[in-house]
Amino acid sequence: MAEPYNHRAVEQKWRKIWEEHPVNVNDGKKPKYYCLDMFPYPSGNGLHVGHWRGYVISDVWSRYKLLHGYYVIHPMGWDAFGLPAENYAIKMGEHPSKSTADNIANIKRQIKEIAAVYDWDMEVNTTDPNFYKWTQWIFVQMFKKGLAYEKEMPINWCPSCKTGLANEEVVNGKCERCGADVTKKNLKQWMLKITAYADRLLADLDKLDWPEKVKKMQTDWIGKSHGAEVDFKVDGTDKKITVYTTRPDTLHGCTFMVMAPEHAMAKDLATDETRKAVEDYIYETSLKSSVDRLQGKEKTGVFTGSYAINPINGKKIPIYLANYVLADYGTGAVMCVPAHDDRDFEFATKYNIPIIPVISKDGNAMENMTEAYTDASGIMINSGDWNGMESAVLKKEAPMMIEKMGIGKATTNYKLRDWVFSRQRYWGEPIPIVHCPDCGCVPVPEEELPLLLPDVKSYEPTGTGESPLAAIDEWVNTTCPKCGKPAKRETNTMPQWAGSSWYFLRYVDNKNDKELVSREKADKYLPVDMYIGGVEHAVLHLLYSRFYTKFLCDIGVIDFDEPFIKLFNQGMITGKNGIKMSKSKGNVISPDDLVRDYGCDALRLYELFVGPPELDSEWDDRGIDGVYRFITRFWKLVMEQKDAGVEETKELVKIRHRMVYDITTRLESFSLNTVISGFMEYNNKLIDMAKNGGVDRETLETYVILLAPFAPHIAEELWSQLGHTDSVFHTSWPAYDEAAMEDDEVEIAVQINGKTKATVTLAKDVAKDEALAAGKAALGDKLTGNIIKEIYVPGKIINIVAK
Repeated sequence: MAEPYNHRAVEQKWRKIWEEHPVNVNDGKKPKYYCLDMFPYPSGNGLHVGHWRGYVISDVWSRYKLLHGYYVIHPMGWDAFGLPAENYAIKMGEHPSKSTADNIANIKRQIKEIAAVYDWDMEVNTTDPNFYKWTQWIFVQMFKKGLAYEKEMPINWCPSCKTGLANEEVVNGKCERCGADVTKKNLKQWMLKITAYADRLLADLDKLDWPEKVKKMQTDWIGKSHGAEVDFKVDGTDKKITVYTTRPDTLHGCTFMVMAPEHAMAKDLATDETRKAVEDYIYETSLKSSVDRLQGKEKTGVFTGSYAINPINGKKIPIYLANYVLADYGTGAVMCVPAHDDRDFEFATKYNIPIIPVISKDGNAMENMTEAYTDASGIMINSGDWNGMESAVLKKEAPMMIEKMGIGKATTNYKLRDWVFSRQRYWGEPIPIVHCPDCGCVPVPEEELPLLLPDVKSYEPTGTGESPLAAIDEWVNTTCPKCGKPAKRETNTMPQWAGSSWYFLRYVDNKNDKELVSREKADKYLPVDMYIGGVEHAVLHLLYSRFYTKFLCDIGVIDFDEPFIKLFNQGMITGKNGIKMSKSKGNVISPDDLVRDYGCDALRLYELFVGPPELDSEWDDRGIDGVYRFITRFWKLVMEQKDAGVEETKELVKIRHRMVYDITTRLESFSLNTVISGFMEYNNKLIDMAKNGGVDRETLETYVILLAPFAPHIAEELWSQLGHTDSVFHTSWPAYDEAAMEDDEVEIAVQINGKTKATVTLAKDVAKDEALAAGKAALGDKLTGNIIKEIYVPGKIINIVAK
């Protein structure tokens, strides 16, 4: 009788052995494989079972690569600066340095429960001065290259977090961190010129092994389009308004113009009669975020009282301010063709503006339109010399035609905006810039980095638009590094994204105090081969990381320009009814009790078993019981069969090779939930074999190796029980032989006149005469009349034609 499986004793035993004898060792001879998790920010709530899922997936893949002979770079660190950590500290009434350190300690304890092969010697923390020295150094290099610059502009402002937000941090008009309605505020900001890399960020998506949905999200965010800038004169003045349009072919149908309320000319266009309405509208719109304005259902506007001249036909068109036009996209002004744009049609209908169609499906007049005609193809009408042209052809030619006419120029535009890099908060990397009255903005000398974040008692946001650092006179007041005269430090801090945009480079050389990463180690270990994390970072973190990587490549720090070769996005583990787990909803499931009651291995397996790893899955604790039963049954099978001395049979060989094939192909395609179900299926088959002759040692060993990346503790223990003194992870992943998987016998349908009447099991290479004889015997008295023809299709059918 086999001793029952004791998960606590087995897991405690192997944790201690792994600490003393790590299974993932760099001997300098193995090829490298870099598998990386998106590192966590240290939430005060600790990890829940949803966090575990991603870490288990990455560890399974890392251990799988170990068994293929790689040295696996598999590090872990902490994204510890920024709003989440600071807001938690404020809530707890603690200094963020203390609350962050406490949270890291707790989450590190929980992560170690996963038993992942993390190399803790590589650990990084974005709040460590030895780390953020290089975050600041990158900023200085960007400043020197003209990619970091100051600009006063209206920014998204969270009145609750009391800080500016990048466009990407606003979701449906609300702060993604606290959920407060986002407003607008004019502030001088540090910007990063990510737009300088727009074309490369777009083009290089083609060389990445990433999910197509992520590529599309980045493509849409960058938003490259081709069109023309067209100049409209303001009637009765010497002023002109330039608009960007992707459809200059529809210029004859332009019947009004809309401008962003924050456009520099907006107030100047108001007349005495419209001034109050214009100023009130500008103020009201300033209270809404850019995202809310773009996605809002109602399109509102106000007539400025001024008119523009349509340059192609000389007609006067009214100029409106509208909430759906943004100053930082295109030129901040839009020519409106209501007959062929849904939004313009809605606006023109609301404000009783003429609607003139210039494209029709067949070239005939269109009257009494009830909706915009937005088909891509058609024939030009009401368009002067362009009448009769195909709209698709004219769309391509119109930008150059307008340029020749002297009323505009062909151009390319992007939705991507430069990155707002300032935060009016305490808990972040100080921006290493000194403001000198004579020299302007001067970077802190590289030899003086890191510029340390001062230790203060009062760190709460001021709400004035200034960082709490502005109140620390002894820190703010300094001397200019260039001229030596009195100057002041920059008091805004960097966003949370600053450290996470490059952290993956630092892991492989985290103790280097002379450079961000040595070229020797960068060339040897980088870039990341497999990156695993949530799809919620598809635009923010991944886009910023690609930007940083390209810049660092351009200045020679590294020799590759894409950070992550392959990307896998795991789905979310939710509470009941698909609701996201959160402490406020009371539906957070901690892994701690489950590890205690069922063991790490069982929880690892169940995290993968709950559903396809790329999809969201609803958590149900009850399912882990079935996984635990599978583990105990497999334990019993091996313990009872390991010394039985069973000889392998053809059937055992066939099962073994099929098992290797099934598990390998499912694992390679990341169908991890079906891998676990596959383990259960083959466990049942082997238990049946054990009852009918036994299971040989090689089959048991093969199963243990296959299971090892998923349930490492029980695999190590059973590998030891099978007589091995070295770790299971120092062996090799099993290979399969397709020939060995094939059946020696096949089941064949036996037909009479094309209709199946019986089946017969025959040797795969049976001779025709034997097959026909067996088929006729199987038909018995069903076969009557005279046999006219006997047909045998090897391995498929036997057909007897009779009359």
